[in-house]
This record gives sequence, structure tokens and C-alpha cells, in this order.
Amino acid sequence: MTGSLSISLNSSQVVMVSASLNKLKTGSYNNSSGMMIPSWVSLKTKTTPSSSTASTKLHNNGGGDLENMHLVSLAKQGKLSEANLFVHEMDQAGIAVSYRSYLSLFESCAVSRSLFYANLFHAHLSAKTDENNNVPAFVFNCILRMYCECGRVFHAHNLFDQMSDKTFSSWDIIISAYAQRGDLRNALLLFSNMQFSGLHPQIYFSLFKSLSNTSCLEVGRQLHSHVLRAGYADNDSMKTAIANMYAKCGFLKGAKLLIDRMCQKNVVAMTGLMVAYVQGGNNYDAFRLFATMVESGAQLDEFVFSITLKACAQLEDMEMGQQIHAYIMKTGLEQEVSVGTPLVDFYAKCASMESCRKAFLRIIEPNDVSWHALISGYCQIGEFGECIRTFTSLRRSNVVLLNSFMYTTILQCCSAVADFSLGTQAHGDAIKRGLVSYLHGESAMVTMYAKCGRLDYAYQVFESIVQPDVVAWTAIIAGCACHGHASEALRFFRRMQACGVGPNAVTFIALLTACSHSGLVREAEQYLKAMSSTYGVEPTVDHYDCMIDIYARAGLLDKAYQLIKTMPFQPDSMSWKCLLGGCSVHCNFELGKIAAEELLQLDPEDIAAYILMFNLYVSSGKLKEAADVRRRMAERDLQKEVGCSWITIKGQVHRFIVGDKYHPQTEAIYSKLNELKVPRTKNEHVILNEDDVGDKLPERNEQLLDHSERLAIAYGLISTPIDTAIMIYKNLRACKDCHDFAKHVSGITGREIVVRDSNRFHHFKSGECSCGDYW
Repeated sequence: MTGSLSISLNSSQVVMVSASLNKLKTGSYNNSSGMMIPSWVSLKTKTTPSSSTASTKLHNNGGGDLENMHLVSLAKQGKLSEANLFVHEMDQAGIAVSYRSYLSLFESCAVSRSLFYANLFHAHLSAKTDENNNVPAFVFNCILRMYCECGRVFHAHNLFDQMSDKTFSSWDIIISAYAQRGDLRNALLLFSNMQFSGLHPQIYFSLFKSLSNTSCLEVGRQLHSHVLRAGYADNDSMKTAIANMYAKCGFLKGAKLLIDRMCQKNVVAMTGLMVAYVQGGNNYDAFRLFATMVESGAQLDEFVFSITLKACAQLEDMEMGQQIHAYIMKTGLEQEVSVGTPLVDFYAKCASMESCRKAFLRIIEPNDVSWHALISGYCQIGEFGECIRTFTSLRRSNVVLLNSFMYTTILQCCSAVADFSLGTQAHGDAIKRGLVSYLHGESAMVTMYAKCGRLDYAYQVFESIVQPDVVAWTAIIAGCACHGHASEALRFFRRMQACGVGPNAVTFIALLTACSHSGLVREAEQYLKAMSSTYGVEPTVDHYDCMIDIYARAGLLDKAYQLIKTMPFQPDSMSWKCLLGGCSVHCNFELGKIAAEELLQLDPEDIAAYILMFNLYVSSGKLKEAADVRRRMAERDLQKEVGCSWITIKGQVHRFIVGDKYHPQTEAIYSKLNELKVPRTKNEHVILNEDDVGDKLPERNEQLLDHSERLAIAYGLISTPIDTAIMIYKNLRACKDCHDFAKHVSGITGREIVVRDSNRFHHFKSGECSCGDYW
């Protein structure tokens, strides 16, 4: 056909063609009537075919140029159903489908991944071609490519085996298909069976792309030797492909050697090596390669800057990142989403949210990845309120730019602030949008529900996961631990082992924490001992700190001290803080003083250390020394974090601080507190806790009524139905007085009270606490 046949028919022409076809099918057209069909809709050829083969007569010169043109138009528009009907009309009219039309039909099937119509058109081609007239190889190659793009490589291979006339393209299509899907075995088997004396370079390119891990390195070297023998090694494009293969396979020296030997520095090859450097943690090598590219005057693209910024983010190197940013501004790429997004991520990783926000605002059209980088940045530095506001505004906008990673981040944010209402909304919204990230998102849900006090919901989410990974198992074990359900935590760990999932270092932190909250000393010792020998997980100082805390809480202070002295790590501030806390609770003044001195040497600004020292002195009756601790705090201008408790009523959060009298229902709250007044135990020492802010040390029975936790409980009692549990959250650790108060209230009111402090959950019911007064 000539190039003029590529035009499409207008509507009037299509009507005339269809009418003509109908007349031919029904026999109603009478040529003797003198009515002539216009030449442009002729259904017959005007010339006699010169070819003697039946195939050529059928498909090339059998007439129907206009009909085939219309068929091509339908195929290019993706109207496969209409094209299929038109093919049948052409059959009934005796008009052959041209090879060009078949090409368009198969290409359209590949684009739309329509295997149904692909099979129909392939069957039609086979039916119209007898065994003595082979279809040209270029048509078969098109069918091969179509089946491969539809994901039916097996179908393509069957067709390939039946082809008598295989070209280089035929081999390349089928080998590339296997290579792209990672089926290296079949790709190499076909490669070894090729019957050509010389191989096309494209086949090597496809094979090199498929080699992407260290286990493929030996195969890659053998292919490299094939390239050398075939005489393609001097081609820079081939060198680039081989260099990229070596980089992906971890043979970075080989990749660099090839790049150094190139006649002209190839940005693609150097970028591939940079990616390998960053993925392997060799960020400074990536910087050096970037500097080489700049010095050589290479044309840097968005991907080069993206991978360089990723290296800066991994190192949290603000100075280097700002230099790269300045270079980006010179190139004018700052507003491009492919560069602007890595900039946002870099500043977020460096905790520079002001620069992060400015970089985000400069992006002309931010995508979902850009928004997630901003949202996760707020979450990472603890600006949870801004994180939630940004996500909420995005969700309410008309532009839908949400992804599963955002929902995972928001669930993590809800865990941190214990926002059960938003957490459940995000959960439901993610399900409706189909944006629940498998395993990562589900694990975040387990953690969110557990930290929001709904361990029952956490169980349900966990049990719905088809094949939990180590992160999901660790999430449910940690959830049980923070609620003080040690036996459940250990049961889940045994289930995890039975499922063949190996624990990691974080799993053991969760296990040891569960043991710590329940006084399971022997079990904790066994787990710490088995970490390396049984599970192949090397313990860190954090695991030993957990064990020190377990000993200290149980009153085994000498054991805790000996472990600090003998463990294979230098003790950190947490090591001494755990010991000091135990000494304060169990009134061991001498050992506590040693721990306090060591702790303040490591971190003289640690406010918790001074509070623990104060409590230790008070519990030992040394009030003068306790006052001296307060004086030292004042000299250093050390301010404790203000204790805050909050409760959510009908979707509204009510926050209280010590002595708070700003709530609209203050009078009713304090009236309820007076009804619930708990007399102080005789000879009870006064212990400094997170809500106390005074400098004096009187008996503070009246002041204890003002603690934020008590105010929140009182408000819960007057604001919720008597048959519902009261859920209180606190940013700091609960003091003993408030703990006793909650027990007392649960006993006299019959209400269940749940308090989550900075350490764990306390479930108060009928005058008892789930912690067994062990926290």
C-alpha cells in the first residue's frame, strides 16, 4: 500500500463503505442498473496481480485498500471490538485483511493487553493462510512481541518453535522476554541454541539488562567474553550496558574500569555506577564520581542529581546537599518534580523542615511522592500536628495524590500521638481507596491500634495478615509488651518460630521489654543468651540495657551493676539510668549514688537523671541532698517537660496540665476530685514526679489533686456514660500517687480506667491494675 492509505475515513465515508458492504452481502447491488460505485470505495482491485503466489494475491493485491485503511484506523483507536466485527464483514464480502492491518491489530492488542482479541486475530490469520503459504517473519515477530507484552511468554515460545523463518528480531524478542521477567535460565538456553554465526548486539543488551545480582556475575563475565569475540566490545553503548551489569551485580571495580576506558565519558554508565555506590553505602565514592562528571563537562540530568541527593540524605550531610542544591538552581531543574522531590526528602532527612517546605513549594507540579516526602519529614522530626494537618488538607483537596506510603506514615503518626479517631478514619479510607500497603501498612495498623489502647483491634488486624513478616510479628509482640501481656507476647514469639520466621534485633527488644514489665527475669536471661547462639542475632548495648532494667526493676541491683561492668560494650547513659531508677525504687542509696555520678558524667544535662537522684535522696530521708539536686537543676536552667494528660470525648481532645483551671468545666472537675479524695498513706515519702513543679518539699496532699492525670480522670467520669471505659493518655511516666488514685477510683465507681503513660498501658479495674503494681 502507498502512504496515502494511512489517513482515516470521515463519518460519511464510513457510512458509504458500510452500505456498499451490506449490498454485496445481500446481493441487492445491481451493477447493470448503470449505478457506479465511486472509485474511492471500490471493493475490487483494478489491476491484475503480478505475483504468482496465492498468499500475495490474498493479502497484498486482493483488493480492499479502503477497507484495510479503515481497519487500521479502528486498530489505532483501540476499538478492537469494532475491528473484530469489521473483519467478519470483510470476510463475508470476500475482502482479504492485509498484513499491514494485522500488524496494527496485534500492536493495538499489545498496547491494551487484550489477549482475548489477540487470540481471535491470530486464529483469523491462521485460518486464512494455508500450510503452503507461510506468513512473513515480520508478522510473526509482531505476534511474538504482542504475546510477550501481554505476559504470555509461554504462548510466544510455542509460536516461536513453529516458525520456520526465524530472524534476529525473532530471537531477540523471545530472549528479551525471558530476560525481562527474570527467567535467566530459559533466556540463556535460547541464546546458546541460536544457529547464527554472528549475533545481533541487541540480544546482548537484553541479556545484560537481566543480570541484576551477585549470583549472575559469572554469567555476565561469560557474556562479556562473547562480546569481545564478536567484535562489539569497542562500542561505547555496549560498554555502558556491560558496566551497568557489573554495577548491578556488585562488581564495582569492573564497572569503573570499563567507564575509565570509554572514549567519551558516558553519563548513563556513570550514573549506573553512582546508583550502585549509594545502594552499597559507598556514598563518598558516589560524590567523587559526581565531581568527575562535573569536571568533565558532562550534561547532567535529573537522575544524576536525584541519586546524589540520596547520598547526601543517607549521610545527613547538610553542607554537601546545599552545594548540590546550588548547582541544581544554576541548571534550572529545581522546579522539576524529579529533582525537587529528592530535595524535599534530603532536607527532611536532615531535619531542616523550613528548607524542606520551601523546596516543596518550588516544585511546579508535585506528585504523590513529593507530598509523601513532606508528610514523612514532619513525622520523622516529631511535628505530628503539622503532619496530620498536611495529610488532611491533601485528602480533602480535589486533586487525588494519595498513595499507600502516606497512609502508613499517618498510621505511624497516630501511634505516636495516640489519635484513635484519626487512626480508624485513615484505616477505613485506605481500605476504600485500596491503599493499604501489604505488610508495612498492616504492621503500622497493628502498632497504631495497640498504642491507642485497642489491643483487641490489633489482634484482629494481625490475624488478617496472610503471611506476616518479621516486622508484623514484632509489632504484635511489642503491642502485647506495652500492655503488660507478657504471656501473650511470648506465645506470639513461639508462633513466629513455628511459622519459620526468624526474629531480628528489634523483636528481642520487644521480648525483653515484655519480660521487664512483668518481672520475668529467668525468661529474659534465656532470651539474651540464645540471641546469638540459637537465632544468629548479635545483641547490642540496647539489649543489655533491657536486661539491666529487668534486674533493676526486680530489685536485683547487684546483678544489674555486675552486668554493666562485664558486658562487652561500654555502658551508655541508659545503662546507668536503668540502674539508678531501680536504686530509687528499692532505696539503695550507695549504689544509686555511683550510678548517678556515672550518668551525669556521660550526660550532665539529663533532666531525668536529676529527678531520679532527687527521688533517691528523698526515699532515703536525705532531704538536704534532695534540695541540693533541685538547686543544681536551677543553676543549669534545666526545665522538666510539663506533664500533660488528655482524653478524647465525642471526637474532641481535652488536655490538662498540673493545676489546670482553664477548662470550661473546671468547677465540676474539682468538685468530682474532692469526692474522690484519697488519704495519704502514713509515713509515705514525698517523691518528685513529672507533674510537680514547686521548689519546696512540704506534704503536698492537696497539690496531688491537681495532677494532670487526675484532672483527666475526673473529667472522664462526669462526661461519659457510666458503662464505658475511660481512656487517658499521658506524655510522661505515671507517678505512684496517681497510680493509687486510679486504682481507688476504679474500685469505688466500678468504672474501668485505662491510662497510657510514656512506658506502658495500665488497665485499672475493681481497684486493681493490670501491671500488678510492677511498672
